[in-house]
Amino acid sequence: MLKILQARLQQYVNHELPDVQAGFRKSRERNQKSNCQYPLDHGKSKSSRKTSISALLTMPKPLTVVDHNKLWKILKEMGIADHLTYLLRNLYASQEATVRTGHGTDWFQIGKGVRQGCILSACSFNLYAEYIMRNAGLEEAQARIKISGRNINNLRYADDTTLMAESEEELKSLLMKVKEENEKVGSELNIQKTKIMVSGPITSWEIDGETVETVSDFIVLGSKITADGDCSHEIKRHLLFGRKVMTNLDSILKSRDITLPTNVRLVKAMVFPVVTYGCESWTVKKAECRRIDGFELWCWRRLLKVPWTARRSNQSILKETSPGCSLEGLKLKLKLQYFGHLKRRVDSLEKTLMLGGIEGRKRRGQQDEMAGWHHRLDGHVFG
Repeated sequence: MLKILQARLQQYVNHELPDVQAGFRKSRERNQKSNCQYPLDHGKSKSSRKTSISALLTMPKPLTVVDHNKLWKILKEMGIADHLTYLLRNLYASQEATVRTGHGTDWFQIGKGVRQGCILSACSFNLYAEYIMRNAGLEEAQARIKISGRNINNLRYADDTTLMAESEEELKSLLMKVKEENEKVGSELNIQKTKIMVSGPITSWEIDGETVETVSDFIVLGSKITADGDCSHEIKRHLLFGRKVMTNLDSILKSRDITLPTNVRLVKAMVFPVVTYGCESWTVKKAECRRIDGFELWCWRRLLKVPWTARRSNQSILKETSPGCSLEGLKLKLKLQYFGHLKRRVDSLEKTLMLGGIEGRKRRGQQDEMAGWHHRLDGHVFG
């Protein structure tokens, strides 16, 4: 029953939601939002004289702020069929709960929040959040960053929202509109957890008398976005995560009951994906390539229990482990797969951001980061 209702609601969700919303949607992976964020921040900071300023918004406990009565009104305004709203409404009708203490509190009615673990919660929350953003007028707002003729001022993954503009005044205007619309439906932005990132001199920020934290980088869905547009910070971060995972696997990898080929497969299945997460949008320089190669050899030497003092060549280590595709080769494979995925799509936000041009003049002596991303792919495909 729930799956049938979900399939019916999903048709409306796909029609109503814009492509800037990637949360809980088919064919939209979790790291695609961060892949979209890189061209905007890196391209603006490295390739253009214009300044970009971004705000990462956070809602406190987003799944618990959905007001049921307002949700039914929102579904009706968005054109959801009455019989679907009726079925969804009956799932939440006459809900009661109690808090278990010593003897338990009195039973009380539940009027807010969507059910955690229910397959319909994602559709309900996406429509609820879209209503807020639509009333905030983000599509009609003048604040934007322009790429290939398209104006973009926000990227979303469920409740994680990133607002973007070219000036402090424009971003403050967007923030205030979103804040006001959230308050109208009973939700609130967590200003204390909101972060502002500027690809230029960082100034102090205040919204309604509350100071907003200004940072030089922030984490978006597991990827580190920096104001200076340099991927080296993100690569070092993932290499460090890979080392931690490799260290945690010591008890398994040192077992005498597991053969060497099996251990190699374990490393490639459990360690390498941690390092390559989000690598599709990286612009990797020679120094980073050496770090990646060095990390791979460190993994194989640790697996073979070869100390750094032992005089063994890298070739002999690779010959003994026979890993097949290297970590650098795996990274390139993922980038080419993503590039092919973008090229095959007729029109999409990801294709526009990754392959489109950014307005503005390049800083003198600065390399175009996204052009470097394209040239490296062209060299591997055609060279």
